[in-house]
Amino acid sequence: MRLTKMHGLGNNYLFLDGLAEPVPPDDDLPALARAVSDRNFGIGSDGLILVLPPRDPGARFRMRIFNADGSEGEMCGNGIRCLARLVYDRGYTRETEFVVETGAGPIRPRLHLDGNRVTGVTVDMGVPRLERGMIPMAGPAGEQAVEVPLEVEAGGERSVFTVTALSMGNPHCVVFVDDPDAVDLERLGPAFEHHPAFPQRVNTHFTRVLNPERVRVRVWERGSGPTLACGTGACAVAVAGVLTGRTGRRVTVELPGGPLQIEWAGDGHVYMTGPAAYIGDVVYDPH
Repeated sequence: MRLTKMHGLGNNYLFLDGLAEPVPPDDDLPALARAVSDRNFGIGSDGLILVLPPRDPGARFRMRIFNADGSEGEMCGNGIRCLARLVYDRGYTRETEFVVETGAGPIRPRLHLDGNRVTGVTVDMGVPRLERGMIPMAGPAGEQAVEVPLEVEAGGERSVFTVTALSMGNPHCVVFVDDPDAVDLERLGPAFEHHPAFPQRVNTHFTRVLNPERVRVRVWERGSGPTLACGTGACAVAVAGVLTGRTGRRVTVELPGGPLQIEWAGDGHVYMTGPAAYIGDVVYDPH
């Protein structure tokens, strides 16, 4: 099985090109994702992404993402930038803007080129979903969860955090803190991820506002743990910054792997701009 490893700011994924390679049956995909993502016995990655023909006639490609633990996610911001570069570089399209069908709905990436070389990707991530029922998060379905208290039990200790939750096609919880580096991510990350308030689990982002145009974030990704970057999470952080009056609508989100440029534009859509890079091609032999 031929796989390509790519990353967006260190958030790395293995891509199975289903336009050129056979794709295993659905029942086998969670185990395959766990096996190839294992950093000791596999290749090592934050998950597995499939590049597939679309089912939606309005889309050019389809993306499926499986986290390192084998669970299937709806969307991945860093992953879709990499997918957009991959399909362009392999000649599957000469368009620089196209629609990708995802579990979160249609997403539109736009490639930035220097000649024929992709230098970055801007993705229209769509409109954030702010109501609890759409995140999903426990509580009145039509209510927003902006700066609400959340009691979290971790390591036998209970603490109350002020959180802002929303969906970018997948669920996110933003916690504004004075120092993200001081957060015990390995202890608190799983406690947030599996909190009963989030029936589909949640990605969590511990965020410090440096100024109204810049924030710094540490990430705990649902199904993958601590990662160097999270594209949908950076979008969620930017939206939370606006909702709580901490930032403007254009913000640089500093992640451990590097910065992403996020804009919550006047049309209601969130736009994310960042890099997509290759690591290498591998042949995976499960035997």
